[in-house]
Amino acid sequence: MNNVLPEFFAKPDSRLLVIAGPCILEDPSLNERIGTEVRDACASLGLGYVFKASFDKANRSSIHGHRGPGLERGLAELARLRDKLGVPVTTDIHSPEQAAPAAKVVDILQIPAFLCRQTDLLAAAAATGKPVNVKKGQFMSPEEMRNVLTKLTEGGCTQRMLTERGTFFGYNRLVTDFIGLGDMMALGAPVCFDATHSTQLPGGAGTATSGRPDRCAMLARAAVAAGVQAIFLECHPEPAKSKSDAGTVQPLAEIPSLLRSLKAVRDALAV
Repeated sequence: MNNVLPEFFAKPDSRLLVIAGPCILEDPSLNERIGTEVRDACASLGLGYVFKASFDKANRSSIHGHRGPGLERGLAELARLRDKLGVPVTTDIHSPEQAAPAAKVVDILQIPAFLCRQTDLLAAAAATGKPVNVKKGQFMSPEEMRNVLTKLTEGGCTQRMLTERGTFFGYNRLVTDFIGLGDMMALGAPVCFDATHSTQLPGGAGTATSGRPDRCAMLARAAVAAGVQAIFLECHPEPAKSKSDAGTVQPLAEIPSLLRSLKAVRDALAV
């Protein structure tokens, strides 16, 4: 398996890491198609790649929102994809008891933004010995994420990453604060920018979240120019048919060109 993570955490500025996939696990053939196309696009550009998909989306706007295959079936599918694609995989966990079983399969444990302050969840994730990526809560200041890093460190986690995914700006609106992004980068852990969720309009469709997916590429390029070490993207061949976050996921066909532009920005920083 082409595990890019040891290099990433040892030298996070060496090359851009791409964390990408469907928002939620879909049909196995579709999961595989998405992972294969993004993997190959990253390989052609010399970018690191981690496949991402959720086995459960516990924070749906509506009680009727699709949640995913669940822990057991979802982890089995992630294990299959890890072997088939030959790349590391990551997924969210939502409760402390999910940490240990997920850590047996995935290479990075992801903590959702709404749960970033949950001490027991962070401690359980840290105790697995796996790298942990924590998304900054939309309600949190960048400086407050120092406390999150401390919880992980004191729990025994040595490979930590933080992800920016927008900050609440009134109702149904997120903004990206690039000064704050720089402040979070100054905390010392590698920082990832979630370019798709940062375009969300939370609850903007009443029983679902809508968004501005047309602004994803612009934000992603700006974040790479700012110096982030990783980019998070959700993509789907037909975004309108995505089982989750259809209002923000990117068309799979557009990912290669987006990645080429991100690579060009990253290369320009080295000049």
